[in-house]
Amino acid sequence: MDNQNFEIIKSSGQRVKFSLHKLRNSLKRSGADDRAIEQILDTVRDELYQGISTKEIYNRAFALLKKTKPVFASKYKLKKAIYELGPTGFPFERFVAAVLQYSGYKVEVGQIISGKCVPHEVDVVARKNSTYIVVECKFHGEEGRNCNVKVPLYIHSRYQDIVAFHQNQNQKEIIPDQGWVVTNTRFTKDAINYGECAGLYLLSWDRPKENGLKDRIDRLGLYPITVSTLLTNREKQFLLSRDIVLCKQLIDDVFYLDHLGVSEKRKKKILNEIKILCNA
Repeated sequence: MDNQNFEIIKSSGQRVKFSLHKLRNSLKRSGADDRAIEQILDTVRDELYQGISTKEIYNRAFALLKKTKPVFASKYKLKKAIYELGPTGFPFERFVAAVLQYSGYKVEVGQIISGKCVPHEVDVVARKNSTYIVVECKFHGEEGRNCNVKVPLYIHSRYQDIVAFHQNQNQKEIIPDQGWVVTNTRFTKDAINYGECAGLYLLSWDRPKENGLKDRIDRLGLYPITVSTLLTNREKQFLLSRDIVLCKQLIDDVFYLDHLGVSEKRKKKILNEIKILCNA
């Protein structure tokens, strides 16, 4: 059977036609060379069967990449690594704040801001030059769950309440000029339509086009600590609990690895992987 006729099952449960082109593109993003990519595609293609899950395809491709070069596997698992920032949404908020900080913003996390009707706890407040944005983060720990229209509806009402308070106080210099909604998944069509109509800035895994989360992370080398193929889950959770959410941060705070009792030999391997990844 032609591999293009195989039906695969997405994490949402939806059945779609297998796309060799999509798999090739995702492998290219890892930085692997064409020869390695074609070898992986040949292997995966031979192991396809009707009803195979995208998770199984991913796991196989990931294992093959890891054998080729661990840093390729780290980049390939980026989407999964974002999910691993859970189970709570707080590490994702810290991650979003760090991405904005490395983009030149001055950031604060978990700020209480007065509204006309009620005070609001805002996930991230970011300022750069004359720009002042309030950011709400919506983290989903399960693949296949998208951000529906209720999220931008709710966040827009909070944003309007904050703006209304500062307008009434005549505090023009501290009136937010943009409301952001950031999610680690995708927005539904209605959510996008409402966000655009209401003037919200929507940032998701693949939105805006060529400037979504995955694009910003790749461009700036701001990989979450969870992409590492050498750190254990326990070690990753320890680092996250110490607000080390980016690989770049671990390079500057190596003493955390000493605190974990990581041997010098293993520490060297971990840092080498991370440095290659951040500079790729």
